[in-house]
Amino acid sequence: MPSLNPSPEQLADYAASMPSGVPILMLNLLRYNDQATYPAGSPHSPCSGREAYARYSRVALAKVQASGGAVEVRAKAHAALIAPPDEQWDDLLLVSYPSKEAFLAMIGDRDYQAAAEHRSAALADSRLIGTTAY
Repeated sequence: MPSLNPSPEQLADYAASMPSGVPILMLNLLRYNDQATYPAGSPHSPCSGREAYARYSRVALAKVQASGGAVEVRAKAHAALIAPPDEQWDDLLLVSYPSKEAFLAMIGDRDYQAAAEHRSAALADSRLIGTTAY
């Protein structure tokens, strides 16, 4: 089952599970739709999933940087060595934030939330995993 956006329960679990006040790294695994899947009546012109993700990224990158974060790694995924056979990814992103609080504030931002419509249209599946360094 595709996972695109966190549920309120997942956000609450993330907020409770991640340590406070320490730098975090968010691992993003992305699989794009061939064609973006905007809702019927959307004002956005048809495009590929990658193009829709680029629309999202223009706003998201500015918000990441404004939060004190940075894209640390952006890579093309080629092959899953240890994974279920149907689990394939197109891209991997590793994004740093000064804290979980900075990340949560960013995703609560009105402009970020508006841009997230492009992310949802772009992706066939995704994973977002919060991590900290040892």
